[in-house]
Amino acid sequence: MESIANPRYVLAFRSCAVQYRGVDEVSRKIIEQLQQDGRRSYAAIAKVVGLSEAAVRQRVQKLLEAGVVQIVAVTDPLRVGFGRQAMIGLKAEGDLKRVADKLAAIPEVDYVVMCAGSFDLMAELVCEDDEDLLRLINDTIRTIPGVRATQSFVYLRLVKETYTWGTR
Repeated sequence: MESIANPRYVLAFRSCAVQYRGVDEVSRKIIEQLQQDGRRSYAAIAKVVGLSEAAVRQRVQKLLEAGVVQIVAVTDPLRVGFGRQAMIGLKAEGDLKRVADKLAAIPEVDYVVMCAGSFDLMAELVCEDDEDLLRLINDTIRTIPGVRATQSFVYLRLVKETYTWGTR
């Protein structure tokens, strides 16, 4: 990944398949262009997809407003002072949505998913260091009502991170 001074811009998709319905082939081509370079101009995209610049701008705006896509800068956590990342598996009781909402409100949590299997919820954390991770798990996450147990998966090395699944 590049440094924060020159962040990568990527297109991120919502993960629910139901949100993909209604995205036509032209919109998929626009999405592919933005996945390659989130800063690509509307004029450049228009040439590739065969629409006017204004039509591309309108389609991108509709995709953004519908929550189908987001255009964001993705930084390397290590290069901006976050030396510890971890995935936390949580076993919970009661209302899972309430627990998920509490997790999602924590600034260090960047990803929360309700899941099936050994865990009810998974949450990705980005922390400054191991002390910060310990404080977050012990003092914040484990005190959320409904959390029965946690299991931590500390990242040693991130091998692959991609945002290009959206048009396959």
